Amino acid sequence: MAARVIESIAQLRGAVAAARQQGLSIGFVPTMGALHAGHGSLIETARRGCGFLVISIFVNPLQFDRKDDLEKYPRALDADLELCSRLGADVVFAPSVAEMYPAPQVCTIHAGSVATHLCGRYRPGHFDGVATVVMKLFQIVIADRAYFGEKDAQQLAIIRHLVRDFNVPVAIQGVATVREPDGLAMSSRNARLNSAERQLAPALYRILRDAERLIAAGAGDPSAVKREAARLLPSDPALRLEYLEIVDPEDIQPVERIDGPVLVAGALWVGSTRLIDNVRVVTK
Repeated sequence: MAARVIESIAQLRGAVAAARQQGLSIGFVPTMGALHAGHGSLIETARRGCGFLVISIFVNPLQFDRKDDLEKYPRALDADLELCSRLGADVVFAPSVAEMYPAPQVCTIHAGSVATHLCGRYRPGHFDGVATVVMKLFQIVIADRAYFGEKDAQQLAIIRHLVRDFNVPVAIQGVATVREPDGLAMSSRNARLNSAERQLAPALYRILRDAERLIAAGAGDPSAVKREAARLLPSDPALRLEYLEIVDPEDIQPVERIDGPVLVAGALWVGSTRLIDNVRVVTK
């Protein structure tokens, strides 16, 4: 059965309230559209865990630090709706910018120290925009459980802090990264890669896995691990490693010594496309 498409906040609140009156638990998967198999895994996981499933599709302008990046972000609403329906979503909330921001947003969420490293260092204001729109969506949907991909580990950490710090009554569930056969993490941005760039793109995952191997073998110096792993990056003018960092998985702060669980995260420019990825490593 086709998912019901709702564009207004008032109508969505009515649909959620009706489902809750029927005793159904509410699941929520927020997305920016251009859905792929990674989103499909989120939707399938959510479908198994709730009685009424809401998917949002909204390209949030507040989280883009560059206008050209916002304009280039892929949009494929018809295909997105087909996927949502096929995987059993009950409602797709697809609001306009005017619906979500009827007036300039005066009050925003400041993501704080969790956003100071990794992507936050290179995309000023990005995570404030993410936290603000997610808070708005949480207030609109009023879900019991919300699902986020672990590929965006810094975002997931920020959402967990947001829910804890503001006492938002929603359980947050992370869902494992879905990868192509060569290891490239599924991302809407992969569609921007040309054939040559696509061949180069898995280099980021190989670097992360090498860092994981070194840590598993007992390496404890983050600087040495990063230096050794970065040597695997092919010498190609199309590639530029923006960062390779080893941080605490919860607070996203750099560690001075690897003596517990860590997140190895990287961002790689492949041509004009910026890709991110991470692996979580649990030491013995």
